[in-house]
Amino acid sequence: MTLKIEPLTRKAFASFGDVIETDGAENFIINNGSTIRFHDLAKIETDEDGRVLVNIFRATPLDYPLNIRLVERHPKGSQAFVPLNNRPYLVLVAPKGEVVLSGELRVFRAEGHQGVNYHAGTWHHPVLALEDVSDFLVIDRAGPGANCDEIHFDDPDMILAL
Repeated sequence: MTLKIEPLTRKAFASFGDVIETDGAENFIINNGSTIRFHDLAKIETDEDGRVLVNIFRATPLDYPLNIRLVERHPKGSQAFVPLNNRPYLVLVAPKGEVVLSGELRVFRAEGHQGVNYHAGTWHHPVLALEDVSDFLVIDRAGPGANCDEIHFDDPDMILAL
């Protein structure tokens, strides 16, 4: 099975999380007129024991076509990725649940001005940089307890081609 890459839009991605971008976002003027605030772009989630954590991840592009071997989820909080180098990247997701079926996987092409925020429990592939080594501002949960589950696939035919 070869996965089809879709454009990343708020509507197409809504069941998996939030698209973080200025296009179409609620906004208003602040700071005596010198700044536009693009307001409430993502719902950052954490359980009652957690706190919000801010990181930078540096991702190296993988070789394509890529055999999809795993997905992960963070059950105790959301995880947001905001690109810092204005480079496109891929977002591979599957719905929340205890199992992931290959037919449920979806792949989106995010442009360099679009971030994503995975809802708590949404299955996703680790970050997929495309053109070059890319930095991402990552906002997620810190705190006690395991917050990363993985599912490993044995299907050699689950291919992501560009």
